Amino acid sequence: MGNGTTASRPQQGCTVEGHVLPKRLISSLDSSLERWLPEKRLFLRSDDATRFLRLRPATQLMGLLGGGLIFGWTVIASSILVIDAISSGSSDEQMSHTQAAFEERLEQLSAERDARAAEALAAQNRFTVALEQVSKMQSQLLASEEKRRELETGLKVVQSNLSEAITERNDVKEQLQVTDGDGMDDQARTEEFSVALDILSGELRNTADARSEAERLAEEASLKAEELRVERDQIIARNDEILNQLENAVTVSVEPLDEVFRSVGMDPDDVLSTIREGYSGQGGPLNPISYSTSGDATLSREETKAKQIIVTLDEMNTYRIAIEKLPLAMPVKSSFRYTSGFGRRWGRMHEGVDMAGPSGTPVYATGDGVVSFAGRQSGYGNLIKVTHELGTETRYAHLSRIRVKDGQRVSQGDLIGDMGNTGRSTGPHLHYEVHVNGRAVDPMSFIKAASNVF
Repeated sequence: MGNGTTASRPQQGCTVEGHVLPKRLISSLDSSLERWLPEKRLFLRSDDATRFLRLRPATQLMGLLGGGLIFGWTVIASSILVIDAISSGSSDEQMSHTQAAFEERLEQLSAERDARAAEALAAQNRFTVALEQVSKMQSQLLASEEKRRELETGLKVVQSNLSEAITERNDVKEQLQVTDGDGMDDQARTEEFSVALDILSGELRNTADARSEAERLAEEASLKAEELRVERDQIIARNDEILNQLENAVTVSVEPLDEVFRSVGMDPDDVLSTIREGYSGQGGPLNPISYSTSGDATLSREETKAKQIIVTLDEMNTYRIAIEKLPLAMPVKSSFRYTSGFGRRWGRMHEGVDMAGPSGTPVYATGDGVVSFAGRQSGYGNLIKVTHELGTETRYAHLSRIRVKDGQRVSQGDLIGDMGNTGRSTGPHLHYEVHVNGRAVDPMSFIKAASNVF
């Protein structure tokens, strides 16, 4: 027993000393703070008694520190919300400016392409006219050459006949020198042959002059045709450069649009097929097609490239129509805070994102569609379901107020409800879901996809 008593005494001493030591520290801290935070008393009076609460310097210091922490947290949270709102607005403006600049650049390239195509067509027409003129001049030159050969042949025959006539004349002159009458006939024949020779010589000179003029005109036409060919080649080269720039521009523009649908789990080919089925109307009179007989391979190559650009532009337009049908907008435009993301939470699947804000914060439709449900549903509380095209559906849960009804058609940005705390909820927030073909997907993939494109 002596050993047990001895062992218990040190334990009691340590316990007393352990209680005394914090009291000494608190008393020392109070003494140090007494200068700046003097002790205060808060009196509580009743009908039959008076009590007071003693506020020591340490207690006042803890209260001040707690208030300062709460104030600092409030300032930091407000700053973050303001910065998010400002950055969201600036990013929207930047996306709008970027899209407008891109569309303006496409219009400029299209206009320049049309102008170059018109210049190429005009040059082709001038080249065709020049070729026709050259062909006519060559025909005239061949006709002149044929006429010249005929005249030369005729001249040779006339010269031969004239030579024979002169020989006969000399023979006759020698034989018939007796009579003067015969001498007069011979002189008349000689003059007749001389006149015929002068006429033939004049015709030969005229033919030679006509041939020289035709050769000169043909040479000028050839030079003009060469100049037109060079001009046409330059226009075609410039037009080809513009087509390449336009082709690169539209190709680069299609890639992010294609990535939008892949990022949200949709097949771009299926999306394009669905849109084209809904926009497939045709009509109008059919006129005969005029084909060029020039056989210019360069123009055919440019026509093929232009047709490919038209196909790509049609694909871009189809993507634009499809994007307009997707729920890509933000459901909350006021300041809010993300409190929970898409994925597993507490052992269960959380099929949406939570956006916390004050009760009554406006909630907007994120895309065009039809309200398929508007009412109360188990853990969702007040719930709105909107069915969109391309197999997509959005859900807005825990609302304090529903502003639409079943079967109502809504457009992107329409006010459909107010943020609340109904259903299984720990505070006012919006639970936002996106379903594609009946399967829940991460709504942030739609929001990020829209920001990457626009």
